[in-house]
Amino acid sequence: MNGTYILLIIIGAGLGFASAYFILERINAQKMKDAEDKVRMIIETAERKSESLIKEAQIEAKDRLLKMKSDFDAETIEARAEIKKQESRLQQKEENIEKKNDQAELQLKEVNRREKDLNKRETKISDLEQNYNELIDHQKKQLESISGFTAEQAKELLIQSLENEAKHDAAKIIKRITAEAKENADKEAKRIMAIAIQRYAGDFVAERTVSVVQLPDDEMKGRIIGREGRNIRALEAATGIDLIIDDTPEAVILSGFNPVRREVARLSLIRLIEDGRIHPARIEDIVKKVTEEVEVQIKEAGDQAAFDLGVHGIHNELIKVLGRLKFRTSYAQNVLQHSVEVGFLCGAMAAELGLNVKLAKRMGLLHDIGKAIDHEVDGAHADLGAKLAKKYGESPKVVYAIAAHHEAVPPESVYDILVQAADSLSGARPGARKELLENYIKRLDELEAIANGFKGVSNSYAIQAGRELRVIVDGGSLSDEDSILLSKDIVKKIEELLTFPGQIKVTVIRETRAVEYANK
Repeated sequence: MNGTYILLIIIGAGLGFASAYFILERINAQKMKDAEDKVRMIIETAERKSESLIKEAQIEAKDRLLKMKSDFDAETIEARAEIKKQESRLQQKEENIEKKNDQAELQLKEVNRREKDLNKRETKISDLEQNYNELIDHQKKQLESISGFTAEQAKELLIQSLENEAKHDAAKIIKRITAEAKENADKEAKRIMAIAIQRYAGDFVAERTVSVVQLPDDEMKGRIIGREGRNIRALEAATGIDLIIDDTPEAVILSGFNPVRREVARLSLIRLIEDGRIHPARIEDIVKKVTEEVEVQIKEAGDQAAFDLGVHGIHNELIKVLGRLKFRTSYAQNVLQHSVEVGFLCGAMAAELGLNVKLAKRMGLLHDIGKAIDHEVDGAHADLGAKLAKKYGESPKVVYAIAAHHEAVPPESVYDILVQAADSLSGARPGARKELLENYIKRLDELEAIANGFKGVSNSYAIQAGRELRVIVDGGSLSDEDSILLSKDIVKKIEELLTFPGQIKVTVIRETRAVEYANK
């Protein structure tokens, strides 16, 4: 019984295993089928996608091909059109060249024809010239036989006749020139008188481009310099002037080209020394106050100069510029005092000549106005002064006189000559520019001695206070070319041997004299 039960159990287990195996086989088969279906679907999908991509690629390729073809056709059409244009231009150039060649051939033929005509004319002219010479010889013989004179005698008679006629014409020209000279005599006399008048010599104030401030003791130098130099830097920055503190005992040197700023620095330093409180803030206050005071002095100096000469109506700004000349010097001569002198001289000469005295004084007073700004603006002081006067409403005559006082432009009226003459008188007179009379005379003697030391010089004269040297040479020993070389040699030797302000003009005069004596 137990064995049967065990057998049944074994049979049941076998059947269970068999059925399980069968079921697993069925499941695996179904999975394989599903997998195959899925793979087939994927393959079909891929095939469809590949077919679609192939079709799209084919369509895109066709589009690109069509576009490339259209672009190529367009480029081909454009290239053909350009080639046609070039062919047309080349054809036109060829036609032009052919036309030019035809014209050149025609011109060459014309030239050849004209050359033949010229040769014929030249031959004809030669024949005519020969006939003319023969005819002249025949006429000369006939004239000699008729007149009884030879050709040389007739020529001499003709020359004598022409000489008499020329003398007559020359006499008429001399008479006309003399009449014109008499008409211009009054004007010429005024010009000469204007140059020759010398009536004035006033005082002058000597200034230099540096100012010296005396100190109570050398300890003050340290206070002026300050800690780490802050005081001296503040003073230099406020005034624009360099302070030179060296070994000079109890003195400070102020150096600067602007005379107004130098005066402001000088007065400021004096007040700081008197006050004793020297520090940057105090320096700024003092410089500001002194600057205002100096501006007032400048205005007063300009007003006083105009008042002294009786010149009125000058623009207020021009008066201020004029007053700045009080602090400007030229070769140690105070320029404002020089301007007043020139104004006085111009007025005096104008009175002698019967001219407008006030206008002449105005020109003389303002002639050096440009020197007040020539250290700030580039240019000659005459040109700067003329522009400044024009800016502030001076008349054209005054403006031109200022521009012409150093002959930068040619003088146009007697007033311009007056200003030149007065300027020369004020600047060149002995003592005007701080030169001793002995040194002045010695320099003139040295100038003349240098010129007299050259061969061929008969005499020399130093004129215009040594500004010009006139050298008279013998016309028989030196030629015109030698005179030019002589002037250069004299100038070179003067520059080597002498020290002088400004410039010296050397004029070499070569003259030839014809001397005859009338005897009874």
